[in-house]
Amino acid sequence: MDKLKELSVFFPAYNEEANLKETVEKAIPVLKKVADKYEVLIINDGSKDKTGQIADSLAKKYSFVRVIHHKINRGYGAAMQSGWYGSKYEWIAFTDADGQFDFSEITKFIEKQKETGADLVIGYYLKRAVSPMVIFTSKIWEFLVFLFFGLRATDIDCGFKLVRKKVIEEIPRLVSERGPFITSEFLIKAKKEGFNFAEVGVHHYPRKEGRATGRSFKVILSGLFDLLRLRFSM
Repeated sequence: MDKLKELSVFFPAYNEEANLKETVEKAIPVLKKVADKYEVLIINDGSKDKTGQIADSLAKKYSFVRVIHHKINRGYGAAMQSGWYGSKYEWIAFTDADGQFDFSEITKFIEKQKETGADLVIGYYLKRAVSPMVIFTSKIWEFLVFLFFGLRATDIDCGFKLVRKKVIEEIPRLVSERGPFITSEFLIKAKKEGFNFAEVGVHHYPRKEGRATGRSFKVILSGLFDLLRLRFSM
């Protein structure tokens, strides 16, 4: 497989002290194989546990690791924005810090990009390791996004994507912070600007430690507000 010349990878993290170190260190040997130049960003979104300390220790150990700290928990959208806008290389990949993805599958994304010339390669779950209720609510969300914006994707919110940096630079500034709308907003704006997509299937594994925090009523309500705000603004 041909290497990428440059690759930034970022990991949004909130209270992931039990998972962060293993997730990052598993990614490092993969990065050496797939890119000539690379960096790792850890976005510590106001964690209340030792996530920030572990992130800083990784930055001290590896010269290519950087940490962006949010003083307070601002939400998944804010963490994604810090990762996207803070990355410096031509290609940007991200995945969650909870260890539920196998980062070595980034090779699928790179191969698909070389094959199609896509500006964005977005993952979809081959089988999602979450409850049926989470899958059901995700499908409702995808239907709303399609209804309002005509966006079709197998899994809009799959937390594994590869993106050309120029997409981030050329689409209108992303604004969603607290709710789950950020990846939908990103794909909607990228589609509107004429960037092209490709998809690849990825495996998803059960969370070993900690718990997900993105399904509270408050977070979902914030996502719906963001969806309606973008619909009326467009």
